[in-house]
Amino acid sequence: MQMPVLYERRGPVAYVTMNRPRYRNAQNSAMTYALDEAFYRAAEDSEVTVVVLAGAGEHFSAGHDIGTPERDAHLPFDRRAGLWWDHSDKRGAESRFARESEVYLGMCRRWRELPKPVIASVQGACVAGGLMLAWVCDLIVASEDAFFADPVVRMGIPGVEYFAHPWVMPPRIAKEFLFTGDRMTARRAYEIGMVNRVVDRAELTSATEGLALRIAEMPRLGLALTKRAVNQAEDLQGLHAGMDSVFGLHHLAHAHNAETAADPLGGMDVAAMKEAGV
Repeated sequence: MQMPVLYERRGPVAYVTMNRPRYRNAQNSAMTYALDEAFYRAAEDSEVTVVVLAGAGEHFSAGHDIGTPERDAHLPFDRRAGLWWDHSDKRGAESRFARESEVYLGMCRRWRELPKPVIASVQGACVAGGLMLAWVCDLIVASEDAFFADPVVRMGIPGVEYFAHPWVMPPRIAKEFLFTGDRMTARRAYEIGMVNRVVDRAELTSATEGLALRIAEMPRLGLALTKRAVNQAEDLQGLHAGMDSVFGLHHLAHAHNAETAADPLGGMDVAAMKEAGV
């Protein structure tokens, strides 16, 4: 069976790679918990100073798994990110809220606090749930062909669960990004400060590695404290509380869809989302 996440340490850098290229690295629960294991492994390894998060194949991540044969949203997993109960034997909003509190919002918050710098190495699609993974990273290096999008407003839902939009981009840009669902190019993402560097696709791996090795020369504790200082500043600007408030709106939208549409996603499957995006 193919491992959903690959882990490799080269010198002071741990490489965590999403490994479902056939499905554009769509994130099912198995991948989410494998990512958590990999990040925890990197955190406790005293030889690791910096972590790189990447995606195998042509795309970083097309988002949460809403339709592959290995979709496992109905299955139970041991809780890691919070104390919400198992969702798999619950119904309705209770099930959705418990699962997404753990697997989506909870996991991303957990990973954001990893006390080592994390660099996202992004190529191709970085969509919806893929954005969440890139945004929890401290730095983003993108290839010229990378694009970013959060099209879930097409489902009647106000953005992904880890709602960092007004902090990673100016509010008016965030509104346009969400209102249209359009793709944002890597160059545009760089212009608004969401991406640190844009490089040719052929140079993505080496450019990310070079940046990681440069950062790895810094003292480990100094890096950890600096990361915490900036994260705390973001939280003082409302990031943490803002996400809590929008998470409630997110689930109001799911509940509305469940009552008025075909399902909590407003009847939008992978094909419908792709067609609407084109």
